[in-house]
Amino acid sequence: MKKLIRGLDEFRKTYVSEHQELLEQLSHGQKPRVLFITCSDSRMAPNLITSTDIGELFIIRNAGNIVPPFGAANGGEGGTIEYAITALGIKQVIICGHSHCGAMKGLLKLNKLQADMPLVYDWLKHAESTRRLVLDNYPHQSGEELIETLVAENVLIQIENLKTYPMVRAKIHQGQLNIYGWIYEIETGEVLAYDAKTHTYLPPQSQLFEEDPLSARSCEIESEMISEQLKNIRIKLRSLLAVTPHSPGAAQLAIRSLQELFEEASDAGMTSRELREYHSLFAELIQTWARKVTANVN
Repeated sequence: MKKLIRGLDEFRKTYVSEHQELLEQLSHGQKPRVLFITCSDSRMAPNLITSTDIGELFIIRNAGNIVPPFGAANGGEGGTIEYAITALGIKQVIICGHSHCGAMKGLLKLNKLQADMPLVYDWLKHAESTRRLVLDNYPHQSGEELIETLVAENVLIQIENLKTYPMVRAKIHQGQLNIYGWIYEIETGEVLAYDAKTHTYLPPQSQLFEEDPLSARSCEIESEMISEQLKNIRIKLRSLLAVTPHSPGAAQLAIRSLQELFEEASDAGMTSRELREYHSLFAELIQTWARKVTANVN
């Protein structure tokens, strides 16, 4: 508590004094441009990760960034969504999940939650579709990989739930509302955005110019080029997995090729998650190749 009180004092001395004009404007009303629906997790800070100021985001937070379908719950989410779209005229909605989400972990232990935390159980039942979809379609996943999939699929299911609200469907039909799905990776600070064309989560740069047709087309072309480049890099990486160097020189060449491919992949925008997966796939091979090179030196 002492830290919070010191923080209040620091806020008044620094932020308030430097943003007096903004705060004065906000005292007469708010005009946020984005409805940001995210998790209550303390590691998730919407204004911080988007570098936005007070008054720019209208935020809904709850365990698991869940949007109950229209009429399914009497909580504040529905009323807040209605107010944001109807009264504030918000035209952009972001539903943002995050890595290592405790709510998604809880989905896998619903029976235990029912006994220990019945209110949490009742709330997470709104994400039952997420649990069932992932368990039925990703039976071979477990651990963190399964949690990552739950996070990703949950964002998409909550977008579908959001579309069940009459005012949301009306605005989408009129072309006056856009909905985006994001995932924030706590360990890297990276944000990935769902791309409906490729059905994957990609860096969100392609969503920057959606209101400008020329810029959007340019960005779309660039995105297609990047996708093709990444596709070729993935093909080369998979081919390299099958390589068995029969000489120290060939082993050294394989290591150099792998390093170059990793650099190309990073430059082309391959996500840190996918890069980690490839690093894991090559871990044993790199050691084998390195031993062959070292053996020649010795």
